[in-house]
Amino acid sequence: MSDDVLKSMRRREFIRTAAVGTVFVGVGGALLRLAADDLTKEARAEKRADGRAVLPPGQRVIEYLRPMGGEEGDGEVKSFRLKVHGAVKKPFEVDYKGLLKLPQVTKAADVHCVTGWSMIGGTWKGVQIKALAELAELKEGVKHVILEAAHGFTANVPLDEATRDNALITYRLNGKPFELRHGAPVRALIPDLYFWKSAKWITGVRFVTKDEPGYWETRGYHNHANPWLEERYG
Repeated sequence: MSDDVLKSMRRREFIRTAAVGTVFVGVGGALLRLAADDLTKEARAEKRADGRAVLPPGQRVIEYLRPMGGEEGDGEVKSFRLKVHGAVKKPFEVDYKGLLKLPQVTKAADVHCVTGWSMIGGTWKGVQIKALAELAELKEGVKHVILEAAHGFTANVPLDEATRDNALITYRLNGKPFELRHGAPVRALIPDLYFWKSAKWITGVRFVTKDEPGYWETRGYHNHANPWLEERYG
């Protein structure tokens, strides 16, 4: 088991322990203390390996993913298909069983929603987008990845960020399948950008030579979406 996974497990255990006493009221109601505030303070004090704070500015820690809406896919494993295409030499498509036959990884990663919440220390399982890129053999000049999802939703991600070690097509969080509201059966994970970039109910990974702003990017949200720079809106 990797150090990252062990760290994630310890974090989640701390969160579960803290959650038991989420609210403490002192004598006469003088003190109201939220465990979430302690978790937020702790996360702000921690540093990542790259030197950045674990918790980006303007964020607060929550224990579980919060449902953020969107037009749901059907959520069925039996109908899942992932199309890998675009500026590639060998486009391909896999069903759910085919996805599980590809090289699998487990990564500890935090996620940060543009609305201000962060979930720290989740353990995600799936296939790295960079592995899909290697199988598809990118053509020269690819600069972005377009994550395609149910009902025409798209999110654009720079190639270097979409192909980092922790950028995944994922089907498990903390050992459990996703609920439909969180993108079942399979979603994307781009943890170093705001969470709307991690498209739910994913159907395709398209490699392109020119940027194509997606659903939220064309509706006033920032095209890049770096949480540490608070790139929330364009």
